[in-house]
Amino acid sequence: MRKWPAQVLLLALLAAPAPAHDASHAQRLPTIGAAPDFTLTSQDGVPVSLRDLRGKVVAVAFIFASCTDICPMLTDNMARVKDKLGSAFGPQISFVSITVDPERDTPQVLKQYAQIFAADVKGWVFLTGDPAVVHDVGRRYGVIARKTASGDVDHTLLTSLVDRSGSLRVQYIGAGFDLEEFRSDLLSLVDEAR
Repeated sequence: MRKWPAQVLLLALLAAPAPAHDASHAQRLPTIGAAPDFTLTSQDGVPVSLRDLRGKVVAVAFIFASCTDICPMLTDNMARVKDKLGSAFGPQISFVSITVDPERDTPQVLKQYAQIFAADVKGWVFLTGDPAVVHDVGRRYGVIARKTASGDVDHTLLTSLVDRSGSLRVQYIGAGFDLEEFRSDLLSLVDEAR
């Protein structure tokens, strides 16, 4: 597991829009505010914006394809949750994985990454784009990313849930969050709109 410099952790905590939730399952998830919109390029080379996903519950995560520790764990965890969402995944729930390494993660690289994890691209999109734009999107979601001397990327790991109307509802920190809680939160946001 990568050790984080104290300055990166402090910056991550200060930059994050809100802490992860601690509401019980019987409570409605908090509303943090409007989710930052973005328009980036998908693994298929087409523009995708958060607005395009309005009407769906969206999980937004930040990863990079050449990561060898936490990102693959997060992506694998999301794939396992996707398998437990049944028919809601795609029509009612979408996953968005945004690279923190847009200089290397081209659409083709992200397409191969998606294939490694057998990502169902009917409901899961992998996004890249102009580095300045991508880094701004990450910053607005509370993600700090910096290149290391080895060319790796240290970054905060936040997964955000956005409801059907585009409100940011909760953020999970790290890759080791409770997957059943994540699944339950996604489905509660689907049910909330009914």
